[in-house]
Amino acid sequence: MKYTQGSYPIVEKSAIAQDTFSFTLLCPEVAKIAQAGQFVHILPKGYGLRRPISIAGIDPEAGTLRLVFAIRGKGTDALAGLNQGDYMDMIAPLGHGFTLMPEAQHVVLVGGGIGVPPMLPLARYYGSRATAISGFRSFPQVILQEDLEALGAQTICCTEDGSAGAVKGFVTTPLEQLLSEGVDAVYACGPTPMLMAVADVCLRTGTYCEISLEERMACGVGACLGCACKTKNENGEEQFLHVCKNGPVFKAEEVQW
Repeated sequence: MKYTQGSYPIVEKSAIAQDTFSFTLLCPEVAKIAQAGQFVHILPKGYGLRRPISIAGIDPEAGTLRLVFAIRGKGTDALAGLNQGDYMDMIAPLGHGFTLMPEAQHVVLVGGGIGVPPMLPLARYYGSRATAISGFRSFPQVILQEDLEALGAQTICCTEDGSAGAVKGFVTTPLEQLLSEGVDAVYACGPTPMLMAVADVCLRTGTYCEISLEERMACGVGACLGCACKTKNENGEEQFLHVCKNGPVFKAEEVQW
């Protein structure tokens, strides 16, 4: 796993939803090697532990990465207070990303809440061959639907209370409908209950599925045991792997919930 550590300038910042921000960083050496599904580890000023944030955009030509995150505590609140011209202390790119399938004709990208941003690089790769299902609690949390559409993906927005989008309820409802019509692969990132439901649907239908786990991380490079998760290898043997180093992307059948 090749990664670098540095202090990188913020070239763009915007608020895209309630307590949710988009940052673009100039980091050519990272943008050159970053892959869809990987993440970065950022150190807020005055804090001892870094915060993992999924990569929401990769532009090797411009030399930039896009990061989208929501305020979840004091650390991310400190990061959200940075502005254009400020610098972020970042280790990147980290982890193993999604498996890209050049021959796939139709893939489904399932994002829940702040699990939607890592679907953007996949939407850029697959374009019109992708259907993006996004799930949110309610309208104030809805993000990145226009971005997904601009990349060519068909979008289906779901909210639990029906305040936005075409579907009132959970992402599994439109997912099951799409799977019945034939899908080459499903990629998902979001809260654990959502990932469990998506994995279950895909395993029942025999659909290839990769999930990106959300987990608290201390080191980000596999040196500590803070993000260990229980998995099963091809021989059916249980083992513990690091989400940061061995993941965050795993095949759905590997994860033991």
